[in-house]
Amino acid sequence: MVKNIIWAVVFIIIAGILQSTLIARLAGLFHLKIIPDIALCILVFSAYQNGIMTGQVTGFFSGLFLDFISQSPLGFNLFIRTVIGALAGLLCGNFILDTVFFPIVLCTAATLLKAFIIFLLHFLFSDTINAYSWTSPVLWIEIALNAAIAPFLFSFLKKFGAMLERKRTS
Repeated sequence: MVKNIIWAVVFIIIAGILQSTLIARLAGLFHLKIIPDIALCILVFSAYQNGIMTGQVTGFFSGLFLDFISQSPLGFNLFIRTVIGALAGLLCGNFILDTVFFPIVLCTAATLLKAFIIFLLHFLFSDTINAYSWTSPVLWIEIALNAAIAPFLFSFLKKFGAMLERKRTS
């Protein structure tokens, strides 16, 4: 389990760095302000494959790292990712992970849950946290981007199964 958490956090850190530098720069070239949340999708994959404990510990450490590289208050991403990791881990073993449909559903649900948690945190701490506007296209474009990359990302991550997935015992 520890090995899976460490590798998942490493993958999420790499994705977080890529999101905040290279992908943000590429999006800026096309005058876009919205980028997919690849780190969230990796967290969902890891939590779904390995269960609740792995999901919440991976979410905790990856969220802590993302708090340090972002402008958000300390604990913001930590809280969101821990909750999402735990909830995605609840689904472990309940469904068969197909290659297209289920990754789209998982990443879409995780992005909606992230937006809802941010809305609740904005409600509690309105001065420090900016929430998504449910009527603005920003949230819906991010959901579409996450859903579009999910099947490709999950297929890519399955190639690292020995590092990211725990061994199942019969």
